[in-house]
Amino acid sequence: MSDHPAAEPNRPAAPSRSASASASASASAYGTEAREVRAFWERLGLPGLVDVHTHFMPERVLDKVWAYFDAAGPLTGMKWPITYREEEDRRVALLREFGVRNFTSMLYPHKAGMAEWLNGWSADFAARTPDCLHTATLFPEEGVEHYVRRALESGARVVKSHVQVGAYDPNDALLDPVWGLLAEAGVPVVMHCGSGPAPGKYTGPEPVGRLLARHPRLPLIVAHMGMPEYTDFLDLAERYEEVRLDTTMAFTDFSERLSPFPVEERARLAGLGDRVLFGTDFPNIPYPYLHQLRALERLELGDDWLRAVCHGNAARLFSLTS
Repeated sequence: MSDHPAAEPNRPAAPSRSASASASASASAYGTEAREVRAFWERLGLPGLVDVHTHFMPERVLDKVWAYFDAAGPLTGMKWPITYREEEDRRVALLREFGVRNFTSMLYPHKAGMAEWLNGWSADFAARTPDCLHTATLFPEEGVEHYVRRALESGARVVKSHVQVGAYDPNDALLDPVWGLLAEAGVPVVMHCGSGPAPGKYTGPEPVGRLLARHPRLPLIVAHMGMPEYTDFLDLAERYEEVRLDTTMAFTDFSERLSPFPVEERARLAGLGDRVLFGTDFPNIPYPYLHQLRALERLELGDDWLRAVCHGNAARLFSLTS
């Protein structure tokens, strides 16, 4: 679930490596999958997909991420092959080949002093990648309200909060004005707050419940369906109308072996069908992109549910025109 230490912001980000040399070689490797992904959403009559949980970040940060997965880091403790280990330009192109009309650049700090630097990079990435929803991040530190406000003024449309990697309490007093700011602006926060793949000091539904009690209008997207505390986060979604859940890695064979979604809760998924959003963790997933879609399909919740999850709900939340 993309949980790892990040790199240090000790120098300006290097320019992205050109993907021209590898593009033609990888195109044939993914061609069949791209056709199958497109066939999936075309069958549903959709204009494409909206993926609210994809990772783009500075090159050296991503290199550190991949090295962590390659080494089976302590939060994962297992082999985690990166399926889409490609240059940045190629990864963007591949999402477009899949028919992903909009996606995000989920990035996050593991300590103070990183978030503002990461926000500068992500603003530049969004400027050169118009189908990316401009993403920002935060950390409980002095100045956080200032740089989050500046990110919103520059056009940020979604914010990433990683309680597990950042090892912070979402109820930290330094963040309280930020949550109010985001609630007032109606800008969603994608928060990794579940305890998968390994619990942290501040993960789980209890800290999030306390946060929502103070900020009930905060548009919160619970990453990974709140894995493994699925039931508790479904409770919060039913209690607070601005709480949503993303499907990232949930229901896949990989996650079902570790944290199976309770079969008895599927009816609640149907009832919350307008607040479940498609997400994948691309490119850092240990299986093909298509598998996330197939995993949703085999829930057997119907085509209307799939249409809402894979496009409609996010299109409405982010006021997308297509």
